Amino acid sequence: MENAVRDTVRFIILHSSLFILHCPMNVQHFEQGFHYSDTQLVVVAKKIGKLATYCKRLQDESSVIRVESEHRPTKKDRDEVKVMITVDLPQATLRAESRRKDPIEALDRCIEKLEPQVKRYKEKHTPSLRSRVERRHGK
Repeated sequence: MENAVRDTVRFIILHSSLFILHCPMNVQHFEQGFHYSDTQLVVVAKKIGKLATYCKRLQDESSVIRVESEHRPTKKDRDEVKVMITVDLPQATLRAESRRKDPIEALDRCIEKLEPQVKRYKEKHTPSLRSRVERRHGK
């Protein structure tokens, strides 16, 4: 029964809809060397969904968010888990990587790194209000 719940949560994350957040997003999730618990998967989904508050283009069908989590033995205990997030947007690819002992801590750090990148992308690729008004009125 536990596998059925895990597969259901993973299905939600993998198949373009985060029903938990009620916003469509194309998220691909990969784990290597360990597995997130069911509660951790829900936390991952919520944290990735928060990125969409910064830029609406993250919810487009043309955008892909790829979350890769990897556990491997290292000399430093604090670097056991590596989380990589790649955001493929129209005209740009944003990327963040973090190594921590806990996968949720690594995910938090990746989100912290991605927030300014997403904000810069939005500023650069979203027309300003003034230019939109000018286009409407033909100036």
